[in-house]
Amino acid sequence: MNPYLRMFLIGLLVAVLALIRMYEYQYFYDPFMYFFERAFQEQQEYHFTNLMFFNVFLRFLLNTLVSLTMLYVAFKNFGIIKFAAVIYAIFFIVLFPLFIYLMQNVTPEDYLAAFYVRRFLAHPVLILILLPAFYYYRLSQAEKG
Repeated sequence: MNPYLRMFLIGLLVAVLALIRMYEYQYFYDPFMYFFERAFQEQQEYHFTNLMFFNVFLRFLLNTLVSLTMLYVAFKNFGIIKFAAVIYAIFFIVLFPLFIYLMQNVTPEDYLAAFYVRRFLAHPVLILILLPAFYYYRLSQAEKG
């Protein structure tokens, strides 16, 4: 693939991630955003329904799909995509139940932990780690070969 086309597609996928973030209030009903903006700061008790957690899952899924597509465009290697998918799955399996537990069982003084766990789930943080890591891996493999 032409390197300029590859860079354009990666830039386009970064723009998609930005649009997901930019329109989160309009298209993703997420009471957690409002909670962390207001109720959290006032340390109010707040009880969440299980349906509210679906939105965090949906955003994680969308960000994961766009991020895996970005990795595919960058490296054209299904081994990297499979490995990254496993990392995303482990990330989700560990953090999502932790987030649910924190939001339903922790006192208002400890909501900050839930805020950061939610941030890792709702925002595409892993791509910021995986893209340079796989690039470095590819460079190190090229030097050996």
